[in-house]
Amino acid sequence: MKRRQLLAAGCAHCAALGLLGAGRAAAQAGGVEWAMPQRFARPEIASDEGGLWAMMDREETRLRRSPFVMRDPALRQYLQGIACKLGGSHCQDTRVYPVRTPFFNASMAPNGMMQVWSGLLLRVENEAQLAGVIGHELGHYLQRHLLERLRDLKARSAFGAFMSMFGLAGLVVQMASLAGAFAFSRDHEREADRIGLALMRQAGYDPREAAKVWANLLDEMKATPGGDPSKTSPLFATHPASEERSQTLAALAEGGSGFLGEAEYVARIAPFLTDLLDDELARGQHGETLILLDRMVARRPEGSDLLFYRAETRRLRDAEGDADAALADLHAAIRIGGEPARSHRALGYIHRQRGQTDEARAAFTRYVERAPGAPDVDLIRSYLAEPGTARNDPATS
Repeated sequence: MKRRQLLAAGCAHCAALGLLGAGRAAAQAGGVEWAMPQRFARPEIASDEGGLWAMMDREETRLRRSPFVMRDPALRQYLQGIACKLGGSHCQDTRVYPVRTPFFNASMAPNGMMQVWSGLLLRVENEAQLAGVIGHELGHYLQRHLLERLRDLKARSAFGAFMSMFGLAGLVVQMASLAGAFAFSRDHEREADRIGLALMRQAGYDPREAAKVWANLLDEMKATPGGDPSKTSPLFATHPASEERSQTLAALAEGGSGFLGEAEYVARIAPFLTDLLDDELARGQHGETLILLDRMVARRPEGSDLLFYRAETRRLRDAEGDADAALADLHAAIRIGGEPARSHRALGYIHRQRGQTDEARAAFTRYVERAPGAPDVDLIRSYLAEPGTARNDPATS
């Protein structure tokens, strides 16, 4: 019943906007006429394609049971609604699952199962950017690109390894290590990009936002040691990155305009922001995280929570100049007000490391007062009781 309600809610968006009906005329996809295909009929189970669908159905059952799936109905309905605005009649065959995994990734299987990972939700800045990614995945689905890849992999006896990537255990490592074998072809990527832009235009989104997603992500990847995106981003295991790609998207969208949905998107993600930022911090890719947080702070400079996370990232990285920059962010967060209690703990650690005992005690005292039930409060109390103890703090947030 819940699944039918989600689909009905998403399709209601399509009906209300009159978008992408099954008989809609051909649309422009990067200057090329492209027609939305009819809904795909479920293949006979005895056929090659039917067997692949059945395997995907089993993977979807596993996914639904996974503790990593974000089970908030409002979030799922919101994501489903975007997919339905873009996919028209295919809405009825599309099921979107938000998955709490702190990496930028989205994927769609031939049976209509789509995953949107929380690392992606943290990084896109508005609904149009999210629609750009979902539209791209729909492009692969509508052109049946993944089905072609699965058939090819099955013929090469690599199918089992690929299927294991649809489970979440060890997924990031598997996707990174198998990137070369499972990447979409450049032709498939270009086609999905063009179709995604066409779907965005038809749904009323600003197509220029799609290029910004890739440009922002590439900026993060450049902060990675070695600069190899496939080593840290599962998305690039199956979606090769390039400067040319972002530039091409921007050129194709030139002169476009439309709905951004920044306020709507921010409001929808706000209840999950602390958890998503905690997950991002725990990822340990401090250079990438700082690029992301710089963008977030630029958009919301009064966000004391964002200033705390940027300070904590710098404190944990502990490169030259990081401690001073972290102190500046922490003091700014406190001046603004509403800062997380952990801001005072971070201040305490920095002062303690510098041998500034009085300042450390004051900051730790405020932390204990603000968060008396925190799991590390006994450790902090031990610092207060023995201010002259060793100054190496645990590298955890």
